[in-house]
Parts: sequence; C-alpha cells; structure tokens
Amino acid sequence: MGKSLAQFHFVSDEFTSSYAKSLTKEIESEKSLIVEPEDLLLSHKLNPQQKHAYDLILRACFSLQGQAFFVDGPGGTGKTFLYRSLLATLRSQNHVAIAVATSGIAASILPGGRTAHSRFKIPLDFSKTKTCQLSKQSSISKLLSESTLILWDEASMAKRETIEAFDELLKDLMDSDLPFGGKVVVFGGDFRQTLPIIEQATKEVLIESTFPVSPLWSQLHKIRLTENMRAMFDPGFSQFLLRVGEGREPVDDQGEITLSPDIVIPYVDKEVSLNRLIESVFPDLNLYTHDPCNLINRCILAPKNSSVDELNEMMIKRFPGNLQTYISSDKTVDQRHQSDYEDFLNSQNPKGLPSHKLLLKKNCPLMLLRNLNPAEGLCNGTRLICRDLGQHTISAEIVFGHHRGKTVFIPKIPLRSPDSDKNGIPFIRTQFPVRLCFALTINKSQGQTLDYVGIYLREPVFSHGQLYVALSRARTAAKVKILLVPGTFGGTKIDCKTRNVVFHEIFKLAQE
Repeated sequence: MGKSLAQFHFVSDEFTSSYAKSLTKEIESEKSLIVEPEDLLLSHKLNPQQKHAYDLILRACFSLQGQAFFVDGPGGTGKTFLYRSLLATLRSQNHVAIAVATSGIAASILPGGRTAHSRFKIPLDFSKTKTCQLSKQSSISKLLSESTLILWDEASMAKRETIEAFDELLKDLMDSDLPFGGKVVVFGGDFRQTLPIIEQATKEVLIESTFPVSPLWSQLHKIRLTENMRAMFDPGFSQFLLRVGEGREPVDDQGEITLSPDIVIPYVDKEVSLNRLIESVFPDLNLYTHDPCNLINRCILAPKNSSVDELNEMMIKRFPGNLQTYISSDKTVDQRHQSDYEDFLNSQNPKGLPSHKLLLKKNCPLMLLRNLNPAEGLCNGTRLICRDLGQHTISAEIVFGHHRGKTVFIPKIPLRSPDSDKNGIPFIRTQFPVRLCFALTINKSQGQTLDYVGIYLREPVFSHGQLYVALSRARTAAKVKILLVPGTFGGTKIDCKTRNVVFHEIFKLAQE
C-alpha cells in the first residue's frame, strides 16, 4: 500500500499550522468587519430602482450561478447607498463580501473598502506584466475563492486591462472559463465622470483604455439608476449637472458653456479673487482648530497638480498654529551620481510623491499617498487630520470610512520616483507619505460628496468629465463657487464661460 508524504514529516506540524493560520487571516479579517446598525436598515429605505438592483444581485449571490453586473448612474442616484445595503446584508449573515474601488477616496467611503490595485495585486505597469501578482495558495486568493460578492466601485475610472487582469485571476483561481470565474461581481460607475488617467494620451487612446471597449463589457448585466435623490435639494442644479455631464449644455461659437453668475466669483485680480474663493469655502480657519474634522468636507478643486500645490501652500500658511517643516532625503538610485543631482532632485515634485519640503501644522487635513496598512485603513487616498507632529512620526486621525476616529502613526518611508517621471533620473525620496488636502485635483475628488466646494480654474479643464465631477461634488448650487481666471483663456475677457470636455463616444460604447 502507498504512503502519504505527510508520514515522512518533511514539513513540521508547526509550519503547517502557521501556514493554515495565514490562509484564514484574510477571511477572518473580512468576517470580523463590524456592520453598522444603520447600514442594516438601509435595505428598507431603497427606492424601487435600488430595490430591484438589490434583489437581482442577492438572487445571484444565493443561486450558486455566477453573474457580473454593472450599476450605472449619475451622482445622487444612490449607488453607494445600494452598495452599503448589499455589503451589510451579506456580512451580517457571515458571508464574505469584498469591497474595492479604483480610487482611494472612493474606497474609503465603502465599509471595509480597499483600492482594487492593493487588494488584488493588480500591476501598476502593464508593460512589465499583465497578470495579478497573487499565487493560488495566498490568503487573498483563498478569500476571493470563498467570497459571495465582489464589489468594485468607480470602475468607469479603471483601465480595461486592470479589469481584464482581474478576470483572468478569478478564472485561474476558480478553474473556470466563465466571466470572472463564475463569481458574483458588481461593478459600478458613471461614464459622465473622469476616465482612466493616461498622461498626454489622445482622446482615441483614452477611449480605447476604458471598460466598455473590453470584450467583457457585453457579458455584464447592466443596471441603470436614474432616480436622483439629490434632485430634491436643488432640482434645477441637478438637471444642469446632467446636461454638463452628457455634453448637452449649449455651447457658444468658442465651444464654451455659460455658468450661472450665482456660482461664479467675479474676477478682479488673482490675489483678490483667489482670496474670495478661499473665504467662500473656508470662511474662518480659526474655527477648525476646535473641530478640524469639518475641514474634510470642504475642499477646493483644480484640474492640475500645480494649481493644487499653489492653493495648499497658501492655505497652510494661513492656517492657525506653529508651522513644522520636514525636509526629505533624496538619493539617486545609482549612488555614483548622487553629488551631481542632489539639488536638482530636491527641486523635483513627481506625481505621487510628497514634496521635498513638507509644511505641516497640527489639525491640518492630509491625504495619504501610499498603502501603508490597508487592513487598518491606511490606504492610498485615506483622508486624515494631523493630530501631532514628531521628528520621525506623524500622529493622525482617520476621518472617513470604517476606521473613522482611529489614531494612526505615520513614519517617514523611502519612496521611489515613478518610471514615467519626465526628468529621467530614478531617485528615492525618504519623506512622510502625505500631502495637504485643503485642495485636491478634480480627478482625486471623484467619489466623494462635499459640504462646500470651490473650483479654481487657473486654466480650463482638459479632459472628459472633469467639469461635471467638480460641479457635482456638492448637493446644491449654493454650496459651489468657481473662479475662472481670464488671462489663461486666450487673453479675452470672459465672465461666466468655460470649456466643458465631453467624449460622446464613451456613452455610445457604454450603451452597447
């Protein structure tokens, strides 16, 4: 009679036990997520469209027949409300329901949410590899195998190849040729909003990168939410937003739309007008030293990082408190060139890296730039309030999502410049992985509803959906102020006109 390998004790029982524990770690972590009592009541508050979607998706979850869905709807139709209902129902019954989003901010809003890239180990650079960096034996693979539902929000922002890589991962894990390995997967998004970010890409390249171009798109069951819950607050503004998002707002001979004078700050000169914009969003900065969490629901948005950096530097100097300056250590990857480039590297501010000179004050709002500990809420895009400033660590409070109210400690870490960086000199910056977020880029703000929104158009928007996203972060027109800088609009005086970039082709593709 044959013998089992286990009889020869090649692997110690202690190692086997440790390995088994690591496999169950992710599942136990998911199952230990606390379902908020108010989330359990959401299923009773769904409108008819949301209830239809809820029933359809749950039926698929319990039928043992996998199905993939796409929930489409403009801001205010209650996509997040539906997601929270589904997650609460399944988790309360001890099912594994995984929640991810394309962006960090959108992920932080979902209970137990993480970014799709960090959760599924999706490659950031598809020129190097096109597969998710997960083995079949990993704890995350086991979690995926045992999941009842996988929910991916803001999928309209994701490159098609990230979703295709995820599809291949599930097919491999489940040994199935069915779409997404026969799992129940719910994607959500709004193609009126911004599309995947590809630097200096043409319109054609951007459209080609989107989910609806993928062969997977035709295999999804489409659910469309149209009843806008925000419309009750300001129905006229809600209709205006839809026209902007769908490119139906009338344009003049220059291809520009006209904004309501009620939301536009008159341009006098840069200093005066910018001060008015700041004061409309942050009327009294001294108030936020007592309740700094209120800062997080107020933000100024701009299309480009250069405008955002300008605003954040202005704001931190005005913010009450003692200024603390942190200087990074910048070193070339090839140490032989360190002395030649040190000053040059200090002057660089690549996308995704913190500043060489980081200016912070106690109670200022921060955004995390790296996935430090996703299980504890420290993801790329997590919003924080700075509570204390040490020499080697920052104490901060998470102010959104499942980990809201938790105190965390952020160390300085080495961060490598992105391969796409234009200066061509790979370097490592050791700095706190945070940036101020009094102001954000429009793309970074996607997925979040704010109490007050300022929009700083030092230059017009340049890509699909940006103006719609910026305007729709607030519930009503009364909570939005926009500053148009005339000097960058071809030198002509413009009162309330600005460019609105909409790729109509994406709507046609999404309907197929």
